Amino acid sequence: MSLAVDVWKNLGAFTVDARFDCTDGITALFGKSGAGKTSIIQMMAGLIRPQRGRIEIDGQAVFDSAQGINVPPDRRRIGYVFQDARLFPHMNVRRNLEYGRRRRGASDASPDFGEVVDVLGIGNLLDRRTHLLSGGERQRVAIGRALLSAPRMLLMDEPLASLDPERKAEIIPFVSKVQVQFRLPIVYVSHSVDEVLQLADTMVLVAEGGIAAVGPVEDVMNRPDLVRITGTGDAGSVIPAQVADSDPNFGITTLSFLGGEFRLPAAGLEQGKRLRLRVRARDVSLALTRPQDVSVMNIFEGTVTSVSNSGRPQTDVSVDVGGTIIWSQITHKSLSELDIEPGCTVYVMVKAVAIDDPVVHP
Repeated sequence: MSLAVDVWKNLGAFTVDARFDCTDGITALFGKSGAGKTSIIQMMAGLIRPQRGRIEIDGQAVFDSAQGINVPPDRRRIGYVFQDARLFPHMNVRRNLEYGRRRRGASDASPDFGEVVDVLGIGNLLDRRTHLLSGGERQRVAIGRALLSAPRMLLMDEPLASLDPERKAEIIPFVSKVQVQFRLPIVYVSHSVDEVLQLADTMVLVAEGGIAAVGPVEDVMNRPDLVRITGTGDAGSVIPAQVADSDPNFGITTLSFLGGEFRLPAAGLEQGKRLRLRVRARDVSLALTRPQDVSVMNIFEGTVTSVSNSGRPQTDVSVDVGGTIIWSQITHKSLSELDIEPGCTVYVMVKAVAIDDPVVHP
């Protein structure tokens, strides 16, 4: 499945001018609130008409201003999951799901009803009225209804934004499971770094109605300049890792990555589990010689690959540690005193307690 979007629309004081392509897996439209993410996917779904541009799904145009093509929303075969679920209050869960199945075309084969119910874990909810559901249960039913309409892709518009942390943790595994089980491309709108790290393969970084970058999550998140331009959080490094070992006596887990091993306080992680670590640049210190007799558990030798002086009080320094780039943010004074420049050898130091909790990535 391939998706190509090239749209332009003036929305008063705000203009959307977005171009990007994506394929299978989960693609995150990521950016701060008001960046234009929802407007973009509503154009994809046919809920907003662009003033010009083209939208293709698998090479087939569902919108083309030059050719006068604008396929109605119900014929685009795109499932849409809203932030607030939007279930029918006068129907129980079963009838809400069956409504989705009735919306499919006569020749469209939707997933099996029982399989959808089983994958989403909602079998015990079928006879329940929707007002009796928790927020997480409502969203699972909304996903099921969208799946049963036989879509060729799913659009999810910040589906966890209104949920508390416990309900969010409940839903995230189901989103991943749906994508894998039904091999359905998902475009997932979010302004949450944690959600993107757990779910997405590809990131489309949205800023002020335009696209700042497109690429693998690790690549885009490892660009301090983009993070600042879009105002989407602290600069840092996203590092793929795998659980290698654990020490129950001290509650320390060892995570292997390309370049070495991180040790951090974490419990209950299954050996071999794939994870993503997020290390904030401001929590990374540099030294010219290997530190001795220090409490820092994570010390890596590496080579400086770039020094970025953007006119700010701090400087971004990227260090190649065995093929993994780790960013550090230091003062200009430290940069000058240590005489750090591209090509020099440094030691990267990361306190174990400073690393964000690792997130599981399927």
